[in-house]
Amino acid sequence: MSASADARPVRLLLIAGEPAGIGPELALKLALRERPCELLALADSAHLRALASHLGLAVQINDYSGGAITCAAGQLSVLTEPLAHTVEPGLVDVANVPQLLRCIDRAIDLCLDGSFDGLVTGPVHKAIINAAGVQFSGMTERLAARAGADDVVMMLASPTLRVALVTTHLPLSAVPAAITAERIARIARRLHLSLQQDFGLPQPRIAVLGLNPHAGEDGHLGREEIEIISPCLHALRAEGLNLGGPLPADTAFLPQVLKDYDAVLAMYHDQGLPVLKYSDFEQAVNISLGLPFVRVAVDHGTALALAGTGTADPSSLIAAFETAFAMASHRRAARA
Repeated sequence: MSASADARPVRLLLIAGEPAGIGPELALKLALRERPCELLALADSAHLRALASHLGLAVQINDYSGGAITCAAGQLSVLTEPLAHTVEPGLVDVANVPQLLRCIDRAIDLCLDGSFDGLVTGPVHKAIINAAGVQFSGMTERLAARAGADDVVMMLASPTLRVALVTTHLPLSAVPAAITAERIARIARRLHLSLQQDFGLPQPRIAVLGLNPHAGEDGHLGREEIEIISPCLHALRAEGLNLGGPLPADTAFLPQVLKDYDAVLAMYHDQGLPVLKYSDFEQAVNISLGLPFVRVAVDHGTALALAGTGTADPSSLIAAFETAFAMASHRRAARA
């Protein structure tokens, strides 16, 4: 990207997510706030207008065809992708799946060509996408495949905690075999680099958890710490990474321990994420590290039972937008 292109304001895209879920409502509630950068939503503008009227939300929907994008409170610029069927809140429809996938793919392309700095995503409904005949394991996987990124790491973050994962959606029985030195090293390096580039931390401090209770208890409760994790961390420290551990997971999240670290690297999904979600669920966000553009998502589902009621809490989407803006700004500064 040229220096002149970097002189423009930060520009972010918003995918509202499953149209029958709470994502469109959250997008409208985000639009009620003044924003520090340009934000363009990909959705069906007619659907958003009808929903705003139904919910009594004073949001003006502006169809976007190029040019400047408003940041004003109460206005939302929309690059429209028409839905096949009228949406009934709470009822997913396979006929509307192609519209969502077009929104996702178009957003990726606009980020890849440098038109936008990043992407904020609302919740999607994996089951209905797969029911439509599309193999869909998750938004992160689709983003990575289309962007040609092989080294994407999931990190959840809140105002008080960042947790990245060595393994993500694996059965617990499959986790030990997946804990390899190569995998830990690859993810630790990516986390280290992303904390520098996206969060402005020149010397990030990372707490690495052990796999077993009490980090293996000197081999009495498992040998992965002795044979795999500790040697890997020793080698990474020689590369200049500031790593603590392997730490026992049951005490690593104590405030007096966390104060010495900028992020935690957990070995598996339910080792680290329950703590984060318990402490800051409403403001937790899901970040994809390792993409060529910023991507931040809400950390909750479509909440179909709440759709159309006007009661959905926009806190996570607001946090995702603010996080994406901060990350994109850090990337700009790093390139300057």
